[in-house]
Amino acid sequence: MSTPCFVAVFADESCIGNGREGDNPGGAGALIEVRSSNGSIVRRDLWISETSTTNNRMALRSVIESMDALGAKGARCRVTFTTDSRYIVDGMTQWVHSWARNGWKRKGGAIENLELWHEAIGAVEPHEVSWKWVRGHDGHAQNEYANHLATRAAADQTHSGGLEASGFDAWFAATRAKGAKHADPSPFPEHDEFRASTPLPSPDR
Repeated sequence: MSTPCFVAVFADESCIGNGREGDNPGGAGALIEVRSSNGSIVRRDLWISETSTTNNRMALRSVIESMDALGAKGARCRVTFTTDSRYIVDGMTQWVHSWARNGWKRKGGAIENLELWHEAIGAVEPHEVSWKWVRGHDGHAQNEYANHLATRAAADQTHSGGLEASGFDAWFAATRAKGAKHADPSPFPEHDEFRASTPLPSPDR
């Protein structure tokens, strides 16, 4: 059996006018990091947009698009997925398990974005994932860059069409030159410290 790939994903979402009436454009972005055999970090970018959406929808899309890209050609990966969205981290580590036990229902009424939750669970299924939360807009370099990808996609309504060579290094240097107080990039996770979160329930349960 082949060794699973080991990947770090940093994702963020944006929705211009989130919660207002009318069509609110949004975007999602992800920075994907892999350590090469010589120890260097290889980065790739991914971004998508929707013409009428919400922050929560785009947060789920960030999971779906990232996991689908990693799972292309049948690859199975161990993934540290970092986001500033409590909607994703709490949802994937707590809410989905409760919803599944209750027949995909909740006491407060219909589950928001249920179809996307099911799609996200399906995209995650081939992989082992550790869900990590960071505070947004707090100088975390990779999170700030994912936010840059998401807000740009929302404003320009663009799609990467898959994984692209990353612009992280140029962006980081440019933002530092302009006086941004971003911290140094977070180090790549150590493989022997990886602990997968509880496997997700099947959407069919």
